[in-house]
Amino acid sequence: MNNDTIGVDVSKDHLDAYRLADGAARRFANDKGGHKALIKWLAETPLNRVVFEPTGPYHRAVERVLGASGVPFVKVNPRQARRFAEATGKLAKTDRLDAAILARMGALLELQARPARSEVLLELKELYVAREALVKDRTAAKNRGKALTLSLLKRQNAQRLEQIDRQIATVEAAILETVEANVSLADRFAILTSIPGVSNITAFALLIAMPELGALEAGQAANLAGLAPIARQSGRWTGRSFIRGGRADVRQALYMPALVAARFNPDMKTKYAHLIKTGKPAKVALTAIMRKLVVLANALLKANRPWTPKTA
Repeated sequence: MNNDTIGVDVSKDHLDAYRLADGAARRFANDKGGHKALIKWLAETPLNRVVFEPTGPYHRAVERVLGASGVPFVKVNPRQARRFAEATGKLAKTDRLDAAILARMGALLELQARPARSEVLLELKELYVAREALVKDRTAAKNRGKALTLSLLKRQNAQRLEQIDRQIATVEAAILETVEANVSLADRFAILTSIPGVSNITAFALLIAMPELGALEAGQAANLAGLAPIARQSGRWTGRSFIRGGRADVRQALYMPALVAARFNPDMKTKYAHLIKTGKPAKVALTAIMRKLVVLANALLKANRPWTPKTA
């Protein structure tokens, strides 16, 4: 039998799998026993890829098991999968149908499996997601505090903010400890933080959300981060280019460093001033600085050297 593609629809309780070659469909429990049974079923035929959608906490254990078993897998954006289904005329939506759609999508588009993330990167991802949740809690608590009038509620809100700050500091310390305990990650972290404007938090985000940095071409790095302009042209009409897609968490992490670089990094400051002078909106100019930062980070990691200022 030729190498095959299998789609897996992940839900809280079940894993619905569909094998494209013979149309075989199976349902497994989304627990340790079900994961073992899934791996055994996958081993029945040679595989090109297993395709599934990320579903928050429900897919993480499955991803770990697939990676540990050496199974090539592809995570696809749920919105892209739904658009693929609609483009093929499949409007109905059930778990089994979704699994079949994912299998067809993977085979027809020849989606390439990416290397599985290491256990340490998965742990760092979980810590970073927890930190992001705490940051959102802090913002919400600050906003609530502005509307409070009773002294009791103000005191409780202040205590909650102090608790959140302590928890954020603890999570950040755990991330730093994990990074420094890994020689490869520690070296990459040192290179990233050598770039002016890139803080520890930004370096964490780049290490965790974009582990491919250092193994990409310049254009690939910008595309993966969603910072490469997308052309819009049809016949004689040419629209304004814009950025779209990519990894939103990487863009969010690069926003503040770009602001700092546009003011204090000589090269970036010159680039930003030139763009503003030529009539580019400030937001467009700042996006260009974000793009230069991710391209620079990729180049430095590829060369395995820290940032150094240009000599006159």
